[in-house]
Amino acid sequence: MVRMTIWIQNKWRAFQELRDKVLRSGEERGMTLIEIMVVVAIIGSIAALVTVNVLDYLDESKVETTKIEIKNVEGALEQYKRKAGSYPTTEQGLQSLVEKPTVGKVPDNYPKGGFLKKVPKDAWGNDFTYYSPGVSGHDFEIISLGRDGVEGGDDYDADIKNYEITK
Repeated sequence: MVRMTIWIQNKWRAFQELRDKVLRSGEERGMTLIEIMVVVAIIGSIAALVTVNVLDYLDESKVETTKIEIKNVEGALEQYKRKAGSYPTTEQGLQSLVEKPTVGKVPDNYPKGGFLKKVPKDAWGNDFTYYSPGVSGHDFEIISLGRDGVEGGDDYDADIKNYEITK
């Protein structure tokens, strides 16, 4: 960022020197095409730098939002278990948190409004994958496939799994 600031200052000085040379040649006022092009180039450089940083923060916030949503679903699953004695099966899915399941073990005292208003999605608009019992030895697993919506991946494309969330 400091290098960018120094670069901009140097370009601005060069721009001012060029402008002074042009103005000394007469009583001309206003900006030349070259001056306008230099200003546009500087503004474009700054805009590109800001855009890259903002997009990075956007992806980071989507990961955090997805983790929070997974924690909310975990809470609803715990409530379901208290009522039914077990977690919904993979077949029943997360839909059983919204409406009373019709297959498998059905809780006798299922609440009228369900445990959630709607089946949640991750921050990229994709459905969560749900397994119960979990395939990795956990009671249940809630998985978001990340930004790319494909299993695996790195950085923001990486899968987000409930049992790997530390917060």
